[in-house]
Amino acid sequence: MIPGTEQKRKTWLHVALFLVTLLTTTLAGALQNGVDPLSNPAAIVTGLPFAVTLMTILLVHELGHYFMSRYHGVQATLPYFIPAPSFIGTFGAFIRMESPPPDRRSLFDVAAAGPLAGLLLAIPAVVVGLRLSTITPEQGAGGIALGSSILLSLLSKLTLGILPDDANIVMHPVGFAGWIGLLVTAMNLLPVGQLDGGHVSYALLGQRHVWVSRFALVGILALGLLRWWDGWLVWGILLLIMGVRHPPPLDPYAPLDPRRRLLGWLVMIILIVTFIPAPFSFQEPEEPEELMTPQPSRPAPDRPVEGVPL
Repeated sequence: MIPGTEQKRKTWLHVALFLVTLLTTTLAGALQNGVDPLSNPAAIVTGLPFAVTLMTILLVHELGHYFMSRYHGVQATLPYFIPAPSFIGTFGAFIRMESPPPDRRSLFDVAAAGPLAGLLLAIPAVVVGLRLSTITPEQGAGGIALGSSILLSLLSKLTLGILPDDANIVMHPVGFAGWIGLLVTAMNLLPVGQLDGGHVSYALLGQRHVWVSRFALVGILALGLLRWWDGWLVWGILLLIMGVRHPPPLDPYAPLDPRRRLLGWLVMIILIVTFIPAPFSFQEPEEPEELMTPQPSRPAPDRPVEGVPL
């Protein structure tokens, strides 16, 4: 084999997955707008505000991991994007570390860099999206309702002020992409196994992290069983299969310095303020409730997007 051929092949795989995922997220954004891609293929471009915003947040998140891995001498792949025939067009993205981190400090830096980098884009996207959103008191048409978190509620109040109890925020696609970015941040920061939060938890607590991991996993499964959101049950089962224990770095004993410990607890606070117990729900017609719903980027249809499976 010609030297470098395998590396070029891998690079093209990353590029191809990125482009395919950009296409599926653009299609998802267009479907949210009520576009029929078969009868009006050109209108698919209306999904670009959603797709570009979401893809940028995911890309920056993964590049945060990648460049911090390179900084610490950890071999890591470029981001793998996962296209999906879902309401948002993707199952996210990930990088794979091909060599163990030297110690808990490098493990912490690699794990925390992704969520923090993605958060720096997701928050402005939510703020911009809220400013572009439509606020209506009418809530009887039905559709997909977006759950809220402590951070989302705070951003809503700072951006839009205090709204009436019956207000419905019809979320602009840019804001919806930012909302997904915050949801992805929270899901990745769960202190379980080899999620970003699991890495941070291990770096902070060492082998004691396993008890935090088990407790968090039980909590996620409980949210699913109690029907807060069925997706938590699926996510919990996947995490259970992946395991709650974390493989040690080359030096598992060197503790974190005070600065990293402080940042580690800040990361855990970010999990608390971004966590959404019930991310998605379906609003039946004629049942008023305070909601956020995705808003089309073109002139709004008579009612928010509804009936599209995740």
